[in-house]
Parts: sequence; structure tokens; C-alpha cells
Amino acid sequence: MRKLTLLATVLAFVVIILGAYTRLTDAGLGCPDWPGCYGKMVVPTSQVATMEAAAAYPDTPLETTKAWTEMVHRYGAGILGLLIISVCLLAWRRRESLQLSRSMPIFLIMLLVFQALLGMWTVTLKLMPIVVMAHLLGGMTILALLWHLFLKIKPQAGIQPSASLRKFILFGFIILIVQLILGGWTSANYAGLICPDFPFCQGKWIPAMDFHRALNIFAYSASAVPGDHLGVAGRVSIHMMHRIGAVITGLYLGGLALYLIAKGSPLALIGKVLLILLLLQIALGIINVLWLLPLSMAVAHNAVAALLVLTMVTLWSRQENLGQSVGQR
Repeated sequence: MRKLTLLATVLAFVVIILGAYTRLTDAGLGCPDWPGCYGKMVVPTSQVATMEAAAAYPDTPLETTKAWTEMVHRYGAGILGLLIISVCLLAWRRRESLQLSRSMPIFLIMLLVFQALLGMWTVTLKLMPIVVMAHLLGGMTILALLWHLFLKIKPQAGIQPSASLRKFILFGFIILIVQLILGGWTSANYAGLICPDFPFCQGKWIPAMDFHRALNIFAYSASAVPGDHLGVAGRVSIHMMHRIGAVITGLYLGGLALYLIAKGSPLALIGKVLLILLLLQIALGIINVLWLLPLSMAVAHNAVAALLVLTMVTLWSRQENLGQSVGQR
């Protein structure tokens, strides 16, 4: 079960990266239907299949590269779904020995179904921002739960846990989740390039902003220019919220990491990893602004965000397992 759970976790991470690559290459609508692609389960390649696709979807010309990008992402997600179902069945059978709640496997299955629906709605609703953001957060949540399950299975050494430290870790997790939401909202509304300078935005410390539009999560217009329904000020507001969130996240999680390192506890190694990832993520964020979202750096920004989630789950699970070890002794 450990190997299967680890495999599912690794694949979940890969699927998140594939999703980021799909989104950043504007391939999210590479296939205008779901779950197939132009009515097929593989991208049409023959002359006859291509002609049939053109006839069936005259308003959506086939772009083979984008279509394959989208379908590879779907194939990966499909395989991941089968792995998650297998893991959940095993977890249900062994829930007592693993000290798992009955709700965890059920919740993971329900989340998987909802994530599949979000994938469908992403296509059918033409990249509606709230759906795109929810799809990203759903993937991160699945990754976190799989990794948490793996760590529950893996034996841990026991030391006296700190109740106050648990609170700080939990609060740090909440801050990271809020920052993920802001990052997903920035990406879904194509607001990453609205401020091409740093530390300023459009040459100003405080540019013109429109929070009413920026926070209207259900406002959407499938215009030719993505994010155009928000206006410049609306997208600037989203971008600036993400920047401010990055500062808060960096300061809090950075302080938490330094505390763990200075304390010299068994959690110090996790603190070092957390600090390194934070510095890397901040650097990638600045590079993405100044270099206008180069594909490799933008994908890396998503990957490091996922690694930060895994690190915080590790920190929380380690504390939780340590507490259980001490209690059992």
C-alpha cells in the first residue's frame, strides 16, 4: 500500500505540472469536447479524421500540438484516478490498523469525482476563471491528502510534540492555502503580465485598482482577449493581491522555518527545506514578472508551489505522528 500511495502521489504531482503546462501554453481548450478530443479518444491525425473533426467543430480548428497537450494531461489524470480508487479501497480495508477515519477514503473519492467534473466544466464553460482556479486547488488538495496518507503509513520516531508549534504550523498552512487561491486566481484571469515591472506595478507603488471587479468571482466573458472583462484596473488588483500575499506568506513561513532550524529539533531538516523552497519561489515570482512569464519559469513556479504544499503536509503529519507516538508510549 505504501508503494501504491507513493506512486499515486508522484503521479498527482506530475499531473499538476502537466495542468500548469497546459494552461500556460493556452492548450486548455485544445480539445473542444470532453472526455474525448473532437469526438475521439485520441487526437485525430489521419486526413479523414481531421476532416471529420473540422466538420463537427467548424468554430474550433484543430491545433494538433495543443490537442495532444490537453489529452496527455487527461490521460495522466485518468490513470491517477484509477490509482486513487485503488488506494482508497486499500485504505478503507486497513483503516483501523492505520488509525484512519472512515471519512478520509470517502472524501478522497468524492474529491476525485468533483475534480473530474471541474475538468469537464473547464472545457464546457470555456475556461471560466472560478472553475479553472477550483480545478487547480482540487489538484493540490488531492496531492496533499495522498502525501498525508503515505506519511501515516510510514513509521515515525517519537519525541514530545509542541501544542503551540502545531498552532503555528496550522496557521502557516492556512496562509499558504490563501496564497494558492490568489495565485490560481491570478493565473485564471491572465493577470500575471499586467505588471511587467518589479517592485513597482506599471511604474507606481500603488497603481489604479478595481477590487469590485477583481473579487467578483462569477463575472466572466469569453472574449477574444482573456481577462479583458476585468479591465486593466481589475487585473492589476488581482496581481497586487498576489504580491502582497507573497510577502505575508514569505515572512510567516520564513519565520517558521528559521524557528525550526534555530531550535535544532528533529523538524529542523523540514525547516531548511521549507526555507529553500520559499526563497526559490520568491525568486521565480520575480523572474516571471521581469522576464514576462517564460514557460519554463512559470511551470517551475507551479511546481515549487506544489512542493511547498508537500513540505507543510510533511511538517503537520510529522507533528501529528510524533504526538501519537508519545501518547502510545
